Amino acid sequence: MKAPSSPKQITWIIGLVTGFAGIIGHFTNVQFLTEYSFQLLLVGFLVLAAGTTFKDI
Repeated sequence: MKAPSSPKQITWIIGLVTGFAGIIGHFTNVQFLTEYSFQLLLVGFLVLAAGTTFKDI
């Protein structure tokens, strides 16, 4: 089994910003963020997971 690799900086930033947008949407009332808060958080997690699982992402 291969060890996880570190994601590229842009992948990490996209995952982090998307995840934070989902968290902000959960706790505040911003129409788009509140409506899609779970999906945003899920996409942020999946981007970070893909970045550590696959090389050169």
